[in-house]
Amino acid sequence: MESQVYAINYESAQIAKKAATDYTLQNPEKPRFVAGAIGPTNRTLSLSPDVNNPGYRAITFDELMDAYYFQVEALVKGGVDILLIETIFDTLNSKAAIYAVKKYFKDSGVELPIMISGTITDASGRTLSGQTLEAFYISIAHARPFSVGINCALGASDMRPYIEELNKIATCFISCYPNAGLPNAFGGYDETPESMCSVIDEWAANGWVNIVGGCCGTTPEHIKHMATDMKKFKPHELPILESI
Repeated sequence: MESQVYAINYESAQIAKKAATDYTLQNPEKPRFVAGAIGPTNRTLSLSPDVNNPGYRAITFDELMDAYYFQVEALVKGGVDILLIETIFDTLNSKAAIYAVKKYFKDSGVELPIMISGTITDASGRTLSGQTLEAFYISIAHARPFSVGINCALGASDMRPYIEELNKIATCFISCYPNAGLPNAFGGYDETPESMCSVIDEWAANGWVNIVGGCCGTTPEHIKHMATDMKKFKPHELPILESI
């Protein structure tokens, strides 16, 4: 489907934008926005796919950046309001995506907010390429994102300590969209909207988050439950930074 990459991104953005616009026209007090998701691709810049050749890379930075640029152009022309660089397992990949986004902004004269969301893969608290959450955040902070967050790989309970940590170090808005728990023996997800939201409610009550949602295994019922619950809480407040 490589030949259809532009069309898939453009048309999906158009469909989402029409749905969001229709909703906003009917409910002007609750405008809806479309985030164009830019995933991690099936290549990694930091790790070798060949265990016998640690120095080998299956792709170059420029090649990956060009691929991201192509997707960014399609999403923006398709009408997205935000660009979401997400499910980041390799920070160098995200840097290629950030570079592509910034280059497109410069080339086109169009500039949109950027959301960035990394993936902590296990209880080590690191991305797949080995960075801690703090190192990841410092590595992408130069992009001046609208928000930074965590998604995928973990359920809400396992994600909790990392959302708490991000709350202490981030100087932008904070997002999170965990999985509905971890896959069971059949590859399904068992966490109910109620159990998942009970954890996310605690984050919101503590003032740790601004944007919440769901990743693998979540359903419209999960999102509906979150949307209802979040009305009870105040969002995370940005820290007051001292001028230098």
